[in-house]
Amino acid sequence: MITKAIKQGLTLAVVMAFLVGCSSSDKKKTTAPAATPAPVATETAAPVKAVANVVYFEFNKYDLSPEARAILLAHAEKLKGSSAAVRLEGHASEEGSREYNMALGEKRAKAARDFLVLQGVKAASLEVVSYGEERPVATGHDEASYTQNRRVEIK
Repeated sequence: MITKAIKQGLTLAVVMAFLVGCSSSDKKKTTAPAATPAPVATETAAPVKAVANVVYFEFNKYDLSPEARAILLAHAEKLKGSSAAVRLEGHASEEGSREYNMALGEKRAKAARDFLVLQGVKAASLEVVSYGEERPVATGHDEASYTQNRRVEIK
């Protein structure tokens, strides 16, 4: 009986020593210094470069001039990787028949589309429409008006 009491006392002493050992700690609680907020970089928006939305063509032509290529190249850079849909509207001056001008407007719009696709723009995001001579910018019947109407508008 006495040995049983001694065993219980020793067991209790071991448990108590264990608990005391676990509960005491010499370690100081260190708290991390408060993080100072990192300076917020203020981004200044890059100036948005305006790009023309119209490319012009020579009389009875649908090949792209160097100026037209430069404009389309700028649009291609904006459209690459974008999901934006763009409509290319081909136009013609009033010279020629209505059917001829519809076909010429379409060829102009397709030339612009093909150039954009070659630059990496998704063909599915480009719509081609021809208005022929139906929607002139200039209504005069002179060369200056015709020049303004031979175009593809990028919308």
